[in-house]
Amino acid sequence: MLKVLPIQTKAEQEALCKKCNVKFNPDLLAYSATVDGELRGISQFKLTAEGGLVFDIAAAPDVYDFEALFVLGRGTLNFIDLCGVHYAIYKGEAETEEKERLLRAIGFKRTESGSLEVDLNGFFTDHCHDKNKKEEEKN
Repeated sequence: MLKVLPIQTKAEQEALCKKCNVKFNPDLLAYSATVDGELRGISQFKLTAEGGLVFDIAAAPDVYDFEALFVLGRGTLNFIDLCGVHYAIYKGEAETEEKERLLRAIGFKRTESGSLEVDLNGFFTDHCHDKNKKEEEKN
């Protein structure tokens, strides 16, 4: 079973960051994704006046699970949105096509400046409604 949960202690966050080859930052919040108890990935982020800043959505070594990372990324964005911060910026690197594809699937879009950002206003509540409305407008 896939589980995406907040990491409860900084010691656990540091250990999971090490496993996923990302820099541990004790000032960041973090989620982990597991499938049947096996680590699939980690996200690190913080809430600021600028928006939700997502620093990492990283896979566990030797296991790239697109679906688990997708749910991890969406869970991270949902938490940011529920906290009343309705904009997010990905501050990490999209160093591969695979990572870029994951971030785009999660909802990030490239801006003219090249950064990956997402407007969370209605993202989790109006998304399907907007799709259906656009389909109706076509007919």
